[in-house]
Amino acid sequence: MSTTQPYSPGDRGPESGDVGASGVSGDGVSVSGRPAAPTADGVSVTVSAGDAGVLSAGRSARRLSFEGESGVVPLARDFARQALHAWGWLPAAGADRRAAAEDVLLVVSELVTNACLHAEGPEELRISCDNKVLRVEVSDRGTGQPAPRTPHRAGRPGGHGMFIVQRLCLDWGVVRAPGVAGKTVWAELGAPA
Repeated sequence: MSTTQPYSPGDRGPESGDVGASGVSGDGVSVSGRPAAPTADGVSVTVSAGDAGVLSAGRSARRLSFEGESGVVPLARDFARQALHAWGWLPAAGADRRAAAEDVLLVVSELVTNACLHAEGPEELRISCDNKVLRVEVSDRGTGQPAPRTPHRAGRPGGHGMFIVQRLCLDWGVVRAPGVAGKTVWAELGAPA
């Protein structure tokens, strides 16, 4: 199901203090108070509230900035894979867990690819997880509204990204901040049992 709600049903949105769903405040400082630190390859990664990225209420979050980066789709997949390892989704113990992790990597790829093709490129990827739901958010400067092509034709090249996201996710939507260019496309997937 596609929505334009800023948060999925039952999600209260950001906690007080202007901390976003990523666990990072508007000024780019993580909940733990540490600024984003560049990794060995120069990619800025923020792990919120401690090494494991655990936020209050058992939510873990990580953020990746794409500023000045090239090859953002494989970079995003690698970042997501590292988060899944840190959160115990990988290595997968069984087929269901492996499929859930592959679904997350595919959704990350599709959302980042859509930002590249239709929205002047992605600005940031945020991934957060609790025991039940993993949320992927990709922010960009684009003005368009993502939507699955209707009618969907499997044999036609291109145009499958949002159809795939819609099929794999519990819910997805678009958040726009008033007076700010761009948007955040979010998608939520169920955590493996």
